Amino acid sequence: MFSSIEAITEVLARHRYVADREVATILYLAQALHKPLFLEGEPGVGKTELAVVLARALDTELIRLQCYEGLDASMALYEWNYPRQILEIKLQETCSDREHLTRTIFSDEFLIERPLLRAIRHPGPRPAVLLIDELDRADEEFEAFLLEILAGYQITIPELGTVRAAVKPLVIVTSNRTRDVHDALKRRCLYHWIDYPDFDKEYAIVKRHLPRVEDALAAQVCRFMERIRTEEFLKRPGIAETLDWAAALLALNRDALDAETVEATLGCIFKNRQDIQVFRSEVWGDPDRRGAYLAEVKENLC
Repeated sequence: MFSSIEAITEVLARHRYVADREVATILYLAQALHKPLFLEGEPGVGKTELAVVLARALDTELIRLQCYEGLDASMALYEWNYPRQILEIKLQETCSDREHLTRTIFSDEFLIERPLLRAIRHPGPRPAVLLIDELDRADEEFEAFLLEILAGYQITIPELGTVRAAVKPLVIVTSNRTRDVHDALKRRCLYHWIDYPDFDKEYAIVKRHLPRVEDALAAQVCRFMERIRTEEFLKRPGIAETLDWAAALLALNRDALDAETVEATLGCIFKNRQDIQVFRSEVWGDPDRRGAYLAEVKENLC
């Protein structure tokens, strides 16, 4: 699929994903070695977006399993269509061949594929991109269901046997690290930590996604966000918030930051009330700290 690390960087760039060489390298190795890729990092740094863009770049199916507390095997792997099976049994009540009936109701016709099985049975020719998103939100017991899949790209269905992938999917597992994922699962993957971007990378991302934003405004937004991430907030803003804020400023026809606009658009930067209150009282309301912010963005916002 990808002939080189440089090819990955170029393809992702064409689809507006700014990938540094480390990301491109680990992605190249994941597809070359047929290994799942485990991505950790703060929310909003581009983990999920990488899988979305990868599927778009390869022109293949994105199969997403969104993890949550209480997620079980039936919702992730497969389940039998019990209402149809019962109906089939009633229709064949006069059938004396019980083995035939059993084979009938436990066949593909009555099997409901969930994301993991659908990815394993993807016909190709290009592999599906399987995104197991926010694994840390699922219960620890759920990780055991993934071990067979991540180790051998196969699923065992007791009634049908072992289903092996004819075309191995590209698997990307993400975690926001709200809890530690077990080492047994990590050992089956390649690992990469995606950090908040530096100024140059974030500026490139803003210009790639929002080319109409003035260069000066894009630079001010990125400097401002870079400074905010040095503060202690419950949820530091990620790249998603940077793009939201830049798009909001563009919609407001702003070409530079000013104090009133910053105050009015804090809901684009922070996503909870406590962080907004802390920013207003302890950061923006402190003349010295506010001055530091002003110096960072090279603008007089007073």
